[in-house]
Amino acid sequence: MAPTSAPRRMDEHPSPAAGTAPKPAPRTSASRVSSRSAPLGLWALIIAGGYAAGLAAHAFGVPAPYLLSSLLVGAALALCGRVRDRLPAPANRASQALVGALMGSYLTPSALLSAAPVALPLTVVTAATIGMSAAVAWFLARGGRIGRPSALLGMVPGGSAAIVTCADELNADVRLVAFTQYLRVGLVAATAPLAAHWLTSASPAAGGHPAASGGAGSGFFSGLLHVVAGQDQLTGLFTLAVIAVAGSWAGRRLRVPTPLLIGPMLAALVATLSGAVPGFAPVGMLQNLVFVLVGLDVGVRFTRQTLIRVRRLLLPITACMAAVCLGCTGLAWIFAGLTRTPFADAYLATTPGGINAVLATAVSSHADVALVSTVQSLRLLVVVLVTPLITRRLAAARPPSPRTVMTR
Repeated sequence: MAPTSAPRRMDEHPSPAAGTAPKPAPRTSASRVSSRSAPLGLWALIIAGGYAAGLAAHAFGVPAPYLLSSLLVGAALALCGRVRDRLPAPANRASQALVGALMGSYLTPSALLSAAPVALPLTVVTAATIGMSAAVAWFLARGGRIGRPSALLGMVPGGSAAIVTCADELNADVRLVAFTQYLRVGLVAATAPLAAHWLTSASPAAGGHPAASGGAGSGFFSGLLHVVAGQDQLTGLFTLAVIAVAGSWAGRRLRVPTPLLIGPMLAALVATLSGAVPGFAPVGMLQNLVFVLVGLDVGVRFTRQTLIRVRRLLLPITACMAAVCLGCTGLAWIFAGLTRTPFADAYLATTPGGINAVLATAVSSHADVALVSTVQSLRLLVVVLVTPLITRRLAAARPPSPRTVMTR
């Protein structure tokens, strides 16, 4: 994303008259890299603990058990101060690439053809979601404590990593944008499985993909050996590794948004449409492990330091985020009525991201993953492309208020 030529400024921070320094110290746990990272052995124990919590949650019938339980484990460790670092970079990159490959494996020719008749409603819903988020951001910024760029970048649904990355280029408060984005991801990840389970409890949707089972119903030892959808496990694992590595490389070279996710998804889409490769979609224990990594990555972002620094803005931000989620639910109801899509599928397709958590929920609840992936991916691409343009227009419309945003 090309940087703006406008002079750099911290338009949302306290002025010298307010008695604080005009430039904030980048000290949030969301943006800093600790000089003393947690040892890999500790992370191995945390990941194993998240997986064990997922097994227990599955035994009690919790929806999306590996995602929800690991999210709660990560948040608890971060809030207690036991973990002060993000998920190790290799594990984070691997989880994104594997989620992308899983998404692409659902986009079969029949699935894409079935989504073609609803292309126009999908586009309208995507545009309405972005417009609604911009309107809520404008309302949030009216109070003066949050500048328009930060409010908009924090509220747009989708592409959290890409949005946070471009926040500094757009003269927004990176700390506030990161917290708001990941609060949205956390809220959706925590509520979507429960909502989807409630919506499908009366008439559960049938899963049409082999990866949807997650291996939970099969024997434990057979689940250890069967980790990809095809019969030839070694060939399937090799194909999955090639798709993840080549897709990540291609995504970076093509500079697509969130390349570690979208790149493998496009590579898996090509492989799926060609029909010449064996089943490579993660299933069973491998799929569960991927969902554990996704949940931990979301949970460990919510540290005590971050919550303390935004405590004065927590209530209005949460209220606005709830308004966006309710608005998306309304759009899902309209979309379901127009296209005769099951409401549970429409809800997961239109809920305001993160895409990793929503996909995990769709797989666990046996929803139409092809539809969910298509809508979420479309919105992700549109959001990342148009948000910088909207942000610059909002920032130029009126000088921001000098009132403070973050507390020290």
